[in-house]
Amino acid sequence: LDSLLKEILLQFSFHLFPFIWFCKIMSKTKLLALDFEVFGKVQGVFFRKHTEKQANKLGIRGWIMNTKKLTVEGQLEGPDNKIRDMKDWLMKTGSPSSRIDKAEFSNE
Repeated sequence: LDSLLKEILLQFSFHLFPFIWFCKIMSKTKLLALDFEVFGKVQGVFFRKHTEKQANKLGIRGWIMNTKKLTVEGQLEGPDNKIRDMKDWLMKTGSPSSRIDKAEFSNE
């Protein structure tokens, strides 16, 4: 039985390798989730669209919405290094026509 199992694994190892490799990488990557709110001129300047584009580029999931306070708020989830990059983008870059006064992060 043991030799039969080894033979089966050898035959299918090529197909299993990408999955196993992916699992090993993901197990070394710490996932983070957080809430955010960005203040300044962030409504009517395609801030949400550019945020979604940047998050997709970084492989981050989440959502963003306008608030009645004229801010945007949302949640992010992804690998810790990509979340750091996204936080930096939310604090300093935003959309081309936006003006970011401050960004607050919570529930990290």
